[in-house]
Amino acid sequence: MTDNLEALGRALPRILDGLLITVELTVGGALLALIIAVVLGLLARVDNILLRGFARVVIELFRGTSLVVQLFFFFFVLPLPPFNLDLPPILVGLVGLGLNYGAYAAEVVRGSINSVPKGQWEATTALSMSRAQRMRRIIFPQAWALMIPSLNNLLIQLLKGTAVVYTITIVDLTNVFNKLRIETDVFFAYTIALIIYFLLAYALSSFMGLLERRATAKLGRGRKKTKAVPDLKGAATA
Repeated sequence: MTDNLEALGRALPRILDGLLITVELTVGGALLALIIAVVLGLLARVDNILLRGFARVVIELFRGTSLVVQLFFFFFVLPLPPFNLDLPPILVGLVGLGLNYGAYAAEVVRGSINSVPKGQWEATTALSMSRAQRMRRIIFPQAWALMIPSLNNLLIQLLKGTAVVYTITIVDLTNVFNKLRIETDVFFAYTIALIIYFLLAYALSSFMGLLERRATAKLGRGRKKTKAVPDLKGAATA
């Protein structure tokens, strides 16, 4: 046990570096995924068949293929002709995670917007709101409160998905512990890894829980009144 602790102490700088990479991939990938999700989720609802078809193709492509294969494509294929696009490994990881989980999150965005009560849509029409005003001021705030729990699950999945980026030479947390097990033993190394990943996931879940509480509070919903409909007239004139 003493030898394991000594090895852990020696590996601490590498663990911190790997932890930083994992956090960067998680936060950066999540932000990119959110942007992609909102764009694709909205496009998947438009009347224009070309835009809607584009969104569906992108969503199904990245949901229907492996994250590992996508990372390999971006890392090994894009540098070749005719693409000639040589991206840094960390950027490949961010793009791969963002596109993959953004495609899943796009369905969450689309479904949450569709779940907003029909009466809210009709009321915005009665108030002569433009499409942009209707979405920004009335529909999306309500949909946002609905989508946060599902986005929380995808965020945790994205955190765990960062573990595969070591396949494209990125020294993340998993890669560091793969090396640490050689210096210690399998049980010790991966137990420490499990604890760190759990703490990261717990911190992310706590943050998303805070966002959910704030989102529902802004809509005037109490914790036990999750089905209450906000005051539309007040929201529209705010």
